Amino acid sequence: MPSIKTTEDDFVNLSDILLKSKDSEILSYLRSFGRAPKNFPYQIFIPLLKHRNSDIRFLAVKHLGKFSDQQIITYLTDLFKLESNSLIKREIISSIGRKRSVNNIMLLLEHCDDDDPKIVLQAIRGLLYFRTNESVNKKLNQLKNHPNEIISTFLQDELQSQTKNKKFQSNLKDKFENSVIKGDVREVLRKTPTGIVDLTFTSPPYYNARDYSIYKSYEEYIVFLEEVFKEVHRVTAEGRFFILNTSPVILPRVSRKYSSTRYAIPFDIHNRIVKLGFDFIDDIIWAKPPPSAKNRNGGFFQHRKPLGYKPNVVIEYVMVYRKRTNKLIDWNMKQYHKEIIEKSKVKGDYEMTNLWQLGASTDKTHPAPFPKKLVERVIRYYSYEGDLILDPFAGSGTVGTIGSMLNRKYLLIDNNESYVQTMIERLHTSNFTPKCLTLDELSKF
Repeated sequence: MPSIKTTEDDFVNLSDILLKSKDSEILSYLRSFGRAPKNFPYQIFIPLLKHRNSDIRFLAVKHLGKFSDQQIITYLTDLFKLESNSLIKREIISSIGRKRSVNNIMLLLEHCDDDDPKIVLQAIRGLLYFRTNESVNKKLNQLKNHPNEIISTFLQDELQSQTKNKKFQSNLKDKFENSVIKGDVREVLRKTPTGIVDLTFTSPPYYNARDYSIYKSYEEYIVFLEEVFKEVHRVTAEGRFFILNTSPVILPRVSRKYSSTRYAIPFDIHNRIVKLGFDFIDDIIWAKPPPSAKNRNGGFFQHRKPLGYKPNVVIEYVMVYRKRTNKLIDWNMKQYHKEIIEKSKVKGDYEMTNLWQLGASTDKTHPAPFPKKLVERVIRYYSYEGDLILDPFAGSGTVGTIGSMLNRKYLLIDNNESYVQTMIERLHTSNFTPKCLTLDELSKF
C-alpha cells in the first residue's frame, strides 16, 4: 500500500490500488488516515462504500464526513437506503451532521423519526448546531418527550434553560452541619436547603420486618420511601451520590396453611428512584458470613425434595445512584482544592470488585445497625473531607460517628427519641457537642 501523501498527483491511481488490495491492507490504510491533507481527492473513498467488508464501508463513511462537498451527501444517502449494518447507518447520519450545512437540516429532521434510537441521537447531535432554526427548535422540543429515555434525558439536558442555580449562603449550610434532627424525615428534608448535601448513605426501615417500622400496606411503604427520596434528590448537590442499602424482606406466614411472603424492596424502589432524577451507577453486593444468616433450609436438609429449596440469605444490596447531570465526575472533583483532594485520596488496599464481604453488626440500641466497615468504605469512596453526609434514617448514628472520624460533616435524621439520644451521646466528645435541632428551629433558618 502507498503511504499517505499530500498532493493530488500522488492519488491518481490510489483508488484502483485500494480496490485491488487485501482487506487487511485497506483497513490498515483507512485506520492510519487522520486529518485530510489539503486538496485531498475524497473520491477515492466512494468505491469503498460498496465494499463487501463492513469495517471498510464504515471507515469510508467516517472519512467522507471530513469533507464539505455537498455531492458526498448523495453517496451517503444512497448507501443508507441499501445498508443493513446498523453501525454504518448511524455513522452515515453522524457524517452528515458533522458537515454542519444548512442544506442537510431537512435530511437530519427526517431521520429524527427513525426506529433506531441511536440513529435519532446522531441526527439530534447534528441538529443541535442549528437549534436557533425555528423548525429545528420545534422538533428538538418535541423529542424531549421521546419514549427512549436516553434521547429524552439528553435533550432535556441540552435544552434546559441556562438559569443559574440558587446559591445558598455558606452560613446556612453551616447551620445543618454536624446536626442531629428529630422529626418526620419528610418534614425535616422539606425544610432543608436545596443542594447542600454531598453524599447520602442510608438504609431505610425494612417493611414490617421490625417493630420500629409498621406500615398499613407494602404500597404505602414504597410510596413513603419515594417521598423521602424525592427530597433527598432535591437537597443533593449536582452530580453527587445517593447510596441505598436494602434487601428483600420475608414476612412470616400467617399459619402453616399459608406461604410466607417475600418483598423485593431493592427492585421495587429502583425505577422510582431513577424517575426522581437519579442515574443508576453501580450495584454492590454486601455478603455476610454464612453463620450470620437465619436458617431457612432446615426442611430441605431433611427431605431434599425439589421445589422445597430455600437458601439462607447472606447478601444485601448497596445501590449507587448519582444525581442526574450532563457534567462528568471530573467536574465534581475540580470543585475541591488540591490539598483536600490529596488528603481525601483512598490510600492502601481498596475493594476492586462489587462483592464486599463484610461481617454484620450488632447493637443493643438498634435492631439493624450499619457495619462500621461498610460505612467507612462508602464514605471514603464517595466523598471528600469536609463534605456533608446525610443519613435520613440515622438509627444509632453510625454514619455520623464514622463520618466524624474521616473528617466529614454529618446531618442525621430520625423520628425515634431513643435513637436520637443515643446518637447525641455517641457523637459527643470532650471538646465537641453535636447540634440537636427541632422542626421549629429549622423553620427559623
